[in-house]
Amino acid sequence: MSRSQGAASGLPIDLRARDLTLRELMDDPDCDPRALERTFRRFAVVNALVSGWRAAWRTHVAPALPAHGRGRILDLGCGGGDLARALVRWAASDGFEIEVVGIDPDHRAIASASRSTPKGVTFREQSSADLVAAGERFDVVVSNHVLHHLDDDERAGFLSDSEQLASTRSLHSDIRRSPAAYRAYALGSTLVAAGTFVRVDGLRSIRRSFTLPELHTALPRGWRAEAAAPHRVLAIHDA
Repeated sequence: MSRSQGAASGLPIDLRARDLTLRELMDDPDCDPRALERTFRRFAVVNALVSGWRAAWRTHVAPALPAHGRGRILDLGCGGGDLARALVRWAASDGFEIEVVGIDPDHRAIASASRSTPKGVTFREQSSADLVAAGERFDVVVSNHVLHHLDDDERAGFLSDSEQLASTRSLHSDIRRSPAAYRAYALGSTLVAAGTFVRVDGLRSIRRSFTLPELHTALPRGWRAEAAAPHRVLAIHDA
């Protein structure tokens, strides 16, 4: 699809390749802190609707936990902490007793996440490299919407750290780039975007994200890429 063909179909941008020149507004250390806090809260709503993590919990996370029903999960790049909190809720409803540690090197994300820390959830201002250096281990390591933020070297380090930290499985979920995903988000995000970076950053995330073949090529040996609904892609490594 050429740029002109994209415009004719309602997309004034070219989605044939990842646009690595884009930077998300919430990644700016000088962005409006009030808008950033609202963005963390609204993305929790968006993720609950479209991230597909409820299904991923059942198909990819819960089966990788110890048979006795207890386990330890690490959420890398936890942002506002909505996934970590959801994992504890889903685990409890399915009879598991888990501990979830959410880490993020951005102090603003940890400050937002720490406003709500239910039993079983801990948030830390750390990187994956910090945990590897400390010798920490988890049954399952997960992340949501982190891979598209990383350049090649950062992604290699992130995945390597993930392998070292996970005793059973690593599972990293991200957006699967497509015209359909872009159109759907452009339309739906207007309902929750007021006063936030949700719409701009979400659309930029889609443009930076991988197709399934692209992710397959970008992953190191031992990892596999899977498509998931809706408009998701999963990077998976089994120890």
